[in-house]
Amino acid sequence: MDFDADTHPHRRRKSLYPAETLLTTPTVNPLTNEFILVSPHRTKRPWLGQTEAPQSLDLPTYDPACYLCPGNSRSGGQQNPEYEHTYTFVNDFSAVLPPPVPTTPVAPHPLLTTNPVHGACDVLIFHPRHDLTLAKLETPDIQRIIAEWIRIYQFRGTQDGIKYVQIFENKGAIMGCSNPHPHGQVWSLSEIPTLPATELASLRRYSISEAPTSHAPRGPKGRPCLLCEYAHAEIALPEEGGRVVIKNDYWVALVPWWATWPFEILRKEPLTPSKTRHQIQYLVLPYKRHIPSVAELSVEEQSSLAKILSRVTVRYDNLFSCSFAYSMGIHQRPIAMPNNDDENIAHLHFHFSPPLLRNASVKKFLVGFELMAEAQRDLTPEQAATRLRGCSERHYLNE
Repeated sequence: MDFDADTHPHRRRKSLYPAETLLTTPTVNPLTNEFILVSPHRTKRPWLGQTEAPQSLDLPTYDPACYLCPGNSRSGGQQNPEYEHTYTFVNDFSAVLPPPVPTTPVAPHPLLTTNPVHGACDVLIFHPRHDLTLAKLETPDIQRIIAEWIRIYQFRGTQDGIKYVQIFENKGAIMGCSNPHPHGQVWSLSEIPTLPATELASLRRYSISEAPTSHAPRGPKGRPCLLCEYAHAEIALPEEGGRVVIKNDYWVALVPWWATWPFEILRKEPLTPSKTRHQIQYLVLPYKRHIPSVAELSVEEQSSLAKILSRVTVRYDNLFSCSFAYSMGIHQRPIAMPNNDDENIAHLHFHFSPPLLRNASVKKFLVGFELMAEAQRDLTPEQAATRLRGCSERHYLNE
């Protein structure tokens, strides 16, 4: 019997290190050095489980009860200005607080230690209109959001004690978003969190490895960059059966080889309603040169990023003809002012992790085997990319 990745169960490694595992079976995520079990034959499994109510599309342009609309009062009593574009404020219910931090008690055992953490949590409102999303914003509006990401990243990253700045967006109630008004968040911390720290360690190991390289861009001191190599390898593959969804002058959006979530996407800067079961995760990243952070983006690269963000999110909405839920996050150099070249081994990229599975009302659950053993998906990344490439870039509400 011949192996067929579209039919037979297999594992994919979720790490970009070592290089020998890149684009091979089993599936590995080279950024985290984890495997994922792919079970494409399970797309035929019937579903009688939980369903979710799709997010309402009947939203007003202004909601007097919304804490984020212009001129309205927030729950803590602060009043929003009559802003016309983006607006940023410190979260009224921040997960981390500014210094000084209290002294922690002596640990009763080395396994029970407590480490204090401080920082700040900012809320970034994308637009004054209550009823818009990234998929329905004009390109200039998205460019303003990118400019604000850069400003906050630089501002927070230069504050005393801050070692990491995380930019992200949760869209949709199914992803825990407490308010449909278009907005994202920026959390700044005195420590580097687990996931980005793991990615940075993988990128650092790859940069000093003897892994065979291609003509992809290189990182600091001419060393190889794992994500530059990965983007170069994906772009070189034929589109049919490949994982690239969209590519423009500077950025590529693809469903990563190691994707866990249903329509996951990795976005990287580039080099110079169905009955079936879906799992599509996006990775978006630059591919023409090694870029450590948003602070290094040229004006042209920012404009190109705004356009591909619009194209990605429109395709998401068109997949199931709904306001498509996701969590999006930017991974990059921890702070704007690195202490040494080691932090420049980071390569800017966006993760899009959406939960929807079969249609607008069925989500993927990470339970059972996935909690106790390793991640698992049904639809292959190649099949997911094919579905997304088949979606129109004209929003379905404008048809």
